[in-house]
Amino acid sequence: MSKVELLAKALEYIELHLTEEMKTEDIAKAVFCSKSTLEKLFQAVNHLSIHDYVVRRRMNKGAKLLFQNGELSILDAALQVGYSSHESFTRAFKQVWNCNPSEFRRRTRYSEIFPRLYPPIENGDEYMQNRRHVDISELYDLIVERKNCYYICCDIKRLVPINEISHKAGDLAILESLNRLNDAAGAEDVVFRIGGDEFVLLTASEDKAYADGLVDKILAKNGDTFRYEDMDIPLNLYAVPSKLELKQVKYNEVFRQLHETIQENK
Repeated sequence: MSKVELLAKALEYIELHLTEEMKTEDIAKAVFCSKSTLEKLFQAVNHLSIHDYVVRRRMNKGAKLLFQNGELSILDAALQVGYSSHESFTRAFKQVWNCNPSEFRRRTRYSEIFPRLYPPIENGDEYMQNRRHVDISELYDLIVERKNCYYICCDIKRLVPINEISHKAGDLAILESLNRLNDAAGAEDVVFRIGGDEFVLLTASEDKAYADGLVDKILAKNGDTFRYEDMDIPLNLYAVPSKLELKQVKYNEVFRQLHETIQENK
């Protein structure tokens, strides 16, 4: 089994058992490799541990449950994502979202902060072979519907020095970036993450002036800080409006063009 196949099977196992009690040993056994081999490979490719990834995916799911169902209790949300108590769920939730579940559910907009990861594609598109990618398949119908609308493609400037402070600081930078995009977005716009520090705001507009206005709002926040422990860390984003040039809306092509737009405008 190749390394890519090993990662793919491990990520699939995690998703299938996300709400169950799950240890790294269970995942390693399911994909027929040692725990240490799987941990090293996962960390090298995804830049976080298996445990941290599982927690983030569970909190992603928990946040979505709370946002979509105002009647759902926090304990019920906790039980649905594999936590046995309100307290343990709240601790993990605050580590990921930087707020309590009760505070989060008052928000008016939800964006996935840690979507499902996929390993690089082993056979096929050369571009997709060379990078891991995230799942934006739930947005496919919307992307087709808005194929002539503007995208705002964004990237964090100099995330590496922030991650060198701590991975928690890096997570807060990701969260702050999504918050800035959501604050700028209109009621019908959608914000999603397409990579480690890369984001997209999909507008509902074909108007270039509207897209430019959103970019101005996002860039106006450059230099503002977020709080990590006793530090105020400045955060700056790249942001550029773009339209996709697609004859047919295919996942690989959407993903490629969004990333290329970001790279070309850094």
